[in-house]
Amino acid sequence: MKTKNVACNFFIGLGLTSFLLMSCGGDSKESSTAHKVDSAITEIKDSIVGMTNGNKPDWAPTIDGDMWEVIQKLESYHDKPVAELSPAQARKNHTPTDAVNDLIQEKHIEVPAPKVDTVGKNIAVKGGEIHLRIYTPKEGKAPYPVIVYYHGGGFVIADLDVYDASAKALSEQSEAIVVSVAYRLGPEHKFPVAHEDAYAAYQWVVKNAISIKGDPKRIALAGESAGGNLALNVSIKARDNKFVLPVYQVLVYPVANSDMESESYIKYAQAKPLNKDMMKWFVKHYLKDATQAADKRISLVNADLKGLPATAIITAEIDPLQAEGLLLADKLKAAGVEVDNKNYNGVTHEFFGMAAIVSKAKDAQGYAAKQLKQAFKK
Repeated sequence: MKTKNVACNFFIGLGLTSFLLMSCGGDSKESSTAHKVDSAITEIKDSIVGMTNGNKPDWAPTIDGDMWEVIQKLESYHDKPVAELSPAQARKNHTPTDAVNDLIQEKHIEVPAPKVDTVGKNIAVKGGEIHLRIYTPKEGKAPYPVIVYYHGGGFVIADLDVYDASAKALSEQSEAIVVSVAYRLGPEHKFPVAHEDAYAAYQWVVKNAISIKGDPKRIALAGESAGGNLALNVSIKARDNKFVLPVYQVLVYPVANSDMESESYIKYAQAKPLNKDMMKWFVKHYLKDATQAADKRISLVNADLKGLPATAIITAEIDPLQAEGLLLADKLKAAGVEVDNKNYNGVTHEFFGMAAIVSKAKDAQGYAAKQLKQAFKK
């Protein structure tokens, strides 16, 4: 049983004593079960080698294990790539949120009861109306600070439900009301409709903060991806219109440039859940034509950024948008804006709302909440 002894020594080194007790002890039935034991050893050893090597994708050799688990679950649905679908079809695809929720079920993770109450509200905007979802802390005392939150999805897909975890986490951890904005999407509503809706929602919150138990003097902005772009645009427009400026803004991997040949676009062109082809598809369906990508409302790195509120920028390593997020931080600092930025290695675009599964999402949410709470105290 030389093979078995070598394997047993291998597992002793790994401290797998439970396996050794079952399979490596010498008893009278050893010879009759040797081939089964050797087979089991080989199977487990191969599994451990796979875990050691990571079995990670070519496009993300540095991806964290928990992040990769979410991506693998997303891939298991076998949806067609978004870039091959119509917007209506793409909106029916599974989302990273679906992957996280399924993993929560499979792992029997106990999700804490919400510490916020939610209510919906429709408001009038130019050419129609939009829906707001208002998250209000169950504890604490009104008036609460307020965060106006804009979800991601490339201005074309996703909704309030897909980004519910992010909005809820910001409300709970910042001890603030969060107003999540369901701005209208392209191609049904082309640029700049989403941008106009975003600003209209902010105006409504400022004017109606008291009616939702909020403090009109403590209103911040937050947004992810396309929503990060919208949040910063709201601050710029408020400044230009001499309207009330937000006290702070949190931009999570924001869309901030039209350059699809940046270092991160090249390096992570095939990344998931966001890649270069998807970004081209978003441009096609939100903008009226490709030349609008140069508009400073899209390419924020070229906008006038002076006089804007203090800002936190969160970026992800495995993300085509990483470079423009970092560049935006530099541009804001150069314009005299107080900026605190934090990059998270080993995670992808969309990680922020995945705290139930992805450990770095917990850190990112805590970081954002800390920055917001400090701003609300000033």
